[in-house]
Amino acid sequence: MADTPLPEIATLSFEEALEELEGIVRQLEAGRGRLDDAIGSYERGAALKRHCEAKLNEAKAKVEKIAFAADGSLKTEAQNLD
Repeated sequence: MADTPLPEIATLSFEEALEELEGIVRQLEAGRGRLDDAIGSYERGAALKRHCEAKLNEAKAKVEKIAFAADGSLKTEAQNLD
């Protein structure tokens, strides 16, 4: 499966993707459904996991760009262009 999330997954917020992923995990752990459905659910779960990881990495990168100015105020790299 590709590293690029499916289009419908790509539009999900982190919270939406995590909630769906948790539901898939519960379903798989319960052993409900047919094998073919479980395989499809596992594949979707893997895509959701990658999406959540990407969202977390984006948030981490934003947090790492935050810095403190000499006066103790917050500034971001975008503001530090002078």
